[in-house]
Amino acid sequence: MKDAAAAAPDTVCITGAAGFIGSWLAMRLLERGYIVRATVRDPGNMKKVKHLLDLPKAETNLTLWKADLGEEGSFDEAIQGCSGVFHVATPMDFESKDPENEVIKPTINGVLSIIRSCTKAKTVKRLVFTSSAGTVNAQEHQQPRYDENNWSDLDFIYAKKMTGWVRNEPHYSIIKQGQFVHLDDLCESHIFLYENPKAEGRYICSSHDATIFDLAKMMREKWPEYNVPSEFKGFDENLPTVSFSSEKLIGMGFKFKYSLEDMFRGAIDTCREKGLLPYSKETPPNGNANGKV
Repeated sequence: MKDAAAAAPDTVCITGAAGFIGSWLAMRLLERGYIVRATVRDPGNMKKVKHLLDLPKAETNLTLWKADLGEEGSFDEAIQGCSGVFHVATPMDFESKDPENEVIKPTINGVLSIIRSCTKAKTVKRLVFTSSAGTVNAQEHQQPRYDENNWSDLDFIYAKKMTGWVRNEPHYSIIKQGQFVHLDDLCESHIFLYENPKAEGRYICSSHDATIFDLAKMMREKWPEYNVPSEFKGFDENLPTVSFSSEKLIGMGFKFKYSLEDMFRGAIDTCREKGLLPYSKETPPNGNANGKV
């Protein structure tokens, strides 16, 4: 009996479980035998939760819990009895006219509410919080390298119109100097850190750095049929990369599995399957071979 009790799987809670990251994380945790409590805003909305219920082992190891970041104490029941919490949920509203009050403050209050729920539960041993690169490098002049010691410049943020809040403007600047990680590597890193007793503090999870020109070159070589542009107005083709260092995470023993090409191939294959991109593998006709934007 003691051995059976010792072998009992951990019960963990995932906030925002129906989302892109949350649902993949749920799948990986279920594969490992965890008991997963998946919080969503409306468990009865099958259109938004069916993909969770269809996951392997979901019938026996996954339950849906109603919770909302905007409601204090909303996560108390779902977290009670859990040994771990993966806080992935965050308010998303790119059309907000008042992002500070409708996005930022609810995000902060939501995190604090989750922490209070963990404290009340008295069973939670570890909280893994999915943050954003926006907390690291939002500043006027980009550095060549960032790590966990870097924080965004609040004065700069308040003084400038943030890219994510801009509408009807080109958004190439978002990927001008990008940092990338495959969804599976990201979720595996969450579980790796949850299971590692020495893990603490911030961890950057970024496997590849690339400029918009690096991406365009790769895509034109691998998928010439889509005629990806190679020149971008206002951007110098000698643009340097901006690196997000995952040295701390790798130093803990974590290993990334996926290449940059893997990430894009997965996305393109999915878009093809859903009819969002054509399957044609023919090289585009001459006339716009050097694509410019």
